[in-house]
Parts: sequence; structure tokens; C-alpha cells
Amino acid sequence: MKKTVLREYAKLIVRCGVNVQKGQNVLIYADLDQPAFVQMVVEEAYKAKAREVTVFWNYQPLGKVHNRYQSVKTMGTVEQWQKARQELWCETLPARIHLISEDPDGLKGMNMKKAAKARQMIYPIMKPYSDRREGRQQWCIAAVPGAAWAKKVFPGLRTSVAMEKLWEAILSTSRVCEDSVKAWEKHNADLHNRCEYLNKLGIKQLHYTADNGTDLTVGMIPEGVFCGGGETSRQGIFFNPNIPTEECFISPMKGEAEGIVYSTKPLSYHGQLIENFWLRFENGKVVESHAEKGDEILKTLIGMDEGAAYLGECALVPQKSPICESGLLFYNTLFDENAACHLALGMGFADTIRDYHNKTLEECRALGINDSMVHEDFMIGCDSMNIDAICSDGKVVPVFRNGNWAF
Repeated sequence: MKKTVLREYAKLIVRCGVNVQKGQNVLIYADLDQPAFVQMVVEEAYKAKAREVTVFWNYQPLGKVHNRYQSVKTMGTVEQWQKARQELWCETLPARIHLISEDPDGLKGMNMKKAAKARQMIYPIMKPYSDRREGRQQWCIAAVPGAAWAKKVFPGLRTSVAMEKLWEAILSTSRVCEDSVKAWEKHNADLHNRCEYLNKLGIKQLHYTADNGTDLTVGMIPEGVFCGGGETSRQGIFFNPNIPTEECFISPMKGEAEGIVYSTKPLSYHGQLIENFWLRFENGKVVESHAEKGDEILKTLIGMDEGAAYLGECALVPQKSPICESGLLFYNTLFDENAACHLALGMGFADTIRDYHNKTLEECRALGINDSMVHEDFMIGCDSMNIDAICSDGKVVPVFRNGNWAF
């Protein structure tokens, strides 16, 4: 891939993604697959006047080694220096960039129950820090190719060719062009206009149906609003948390979901795949589920905490979107969730509450935003999906027909 194109992508992530501010610290989380590109992102952050850029490297095989040899107690311990670092980040609010490239099935065979117990021990210690930063800092998740991931998407090609093809797919669906920032301004405006239309309807419920058996009704929070594209932090900084993104999303009312929903794409959860699954909801909670592949992993996810069995997000994505029209199955939630309508189990978003800047996190949750240690998107969209908005005035307004916007 040409360096000039990659440089434009790095600039997009820094300037349009996290929108680094002068004097701000930047944290970059990356796997070992693309060190040269990570260097480009670091350089672009400094060009944006970042004070200091710190890179945290991840290597999936090491995660399996740690899981095998460490005790649950050791894995679940948060050291004092880690607490001090979290406290520093609460005070300084660094911008966070996540560059994902991991193998979608790279942790296959790892003891997930052991890992889950450790996460459950860590969560109550780390939660107060993340709650303090909620809505106050910029973050962006973007992607770069990894060899194992590329071979998963393009199994019939040599690794080098698969890597190049995956680069092409990532860049095209991320709207990387001669003037990427301008392209994103136009895209954000379109998503904003669609959200504005939805928010004027006064939606009380969304009713999902599809010919695969999906028949699900989800209640909305009266104070809730649809969001999409870029967002503004409590500090007044506009940023784009996902590159790419095609969704208009909202957090539903906790406890109001009835019916059954079927997945339409695989879900990679902590490095292991869950495929061909369904969930049945009563009073907002998953009461029954099954996956043809990864059923135990699915049940581990649903049982992570009390909120993990409830919905935290409803996202609307048309089939007529760059990612879906590429015809590729990415085996990666960042891309696959932007190719199809999806739901999320677990944590909801406080910024989907109207005028959330003037409310506390606790007030947003009291209105019906779900709280959990997990937030896992799973894809439900297909070309037969219809979605109706049941409005507070009793009207039923079509939102989706045959997998695409009805307006």
C-alpha cells in the first residue's frame, strides 16, 4: 500500500478520529502487525501538537500464555501503580486510539471461564475510574491488517496478497481519499440528518421482524435520542469514535425487550468466534439462548454480570452501505456491525440521553440506561429485515424495509 495513502489514513485517525488537542497526551493501543503504520500515527499526533504519545503493544499468544500459567487471583489483581495510572488519566484525559488487527479466533482454546472470573474481579476496582472519564475524553477505534485476520477474510490468497486486499477494504470503507476529512464531514452530516428525523418521531418502541424468525420489540427511553457519526465530549471536543461507521444508534430502556432475535453474522468475543446464535428476551432480559458454535462462550458473555443479559444499544445500519456492499465478511465487529443492523448486550451509552451534558452518569442510568462490565455488539440485519417505529402518539412509522431505510 502506498505510503501517501497510509499517511492520509493516519492523519484521518488523529485529526478526525480523536481530534487531538494542543498539549493533550495520546494513548495508542495496537497489536504487533503494523509497527510502521503505528509510527505514522504517532508522528501525526505530534504534528497535531500532542504533548506526549504512549504506545501499548498487545500480542494475542501472550494472552493465552498468561491465562494458562497465572492464577485467577494474580490475573484479577489491580496493583497500586495501575490505580495510580488510572487516577492520572482521570485528571489528564488523554485521547485514546485503538488500532485493531487481531486474529478473530486467535484465543481459541483459552480458558474463557478463568479469564471471565479475573475480569469480574478487576471490574469493580476499575469501574469508578472509567465512570469518571465517561463522556469526557475522545477515543477512536480503527483497524489495520493482521496476517491471521487477512487470511480469515481472504482464505484463498497468499498472505501478502490477502494483507494488501484487506488494506484496500479497510481504506475504502473508511472513506480514505484525497480529502478524507471533507468526506467525513459530509458523511457525518448525513447521519446527523437521519438521527434528527428519527428523534422527531417520538418513538416508544422498535419492532424488528425478518424471515429468519426474528420478531423482537424493544422499548425506548422517553428522554433517549438517536446518535450517529461524530459526537462531542463533555469538554466540548468533537470526535469520531469509530472509523468506519454507518450506524444511527440509541440505548433502549432497560427491562423492555420481548421476543426472539437471530444473529446474521459471526461474533468474535475476546478472540473466539460465536456463530449462528439466537436470543430470546422476556422483560428485557435474555432468558434463553443457543449458538451452533461457541455456545458456552455465549453463555459466559450473558452471565458476566447482571446487566450483561440486557440490551445496551439498538443500531440501525442499511444494507446499502460501503461495508455491506463490499460483500466481505470481516469477522470483526468494527466492520461487520457497520454492515448490518445490530444490537448490543450490556452497557448502554449515557450520551444517548437528551441534554446528557447537564446530567450526571447516575441520572442517565436512572432514566433507563443499562449498566454492565461488557458491551458486545451482535449483528441481526439482513435483506428481509423490517423495522417499525411505534410512536408515542400511536402511529406506526416504517423505519426499515427489506434491510434499508424506509425514508
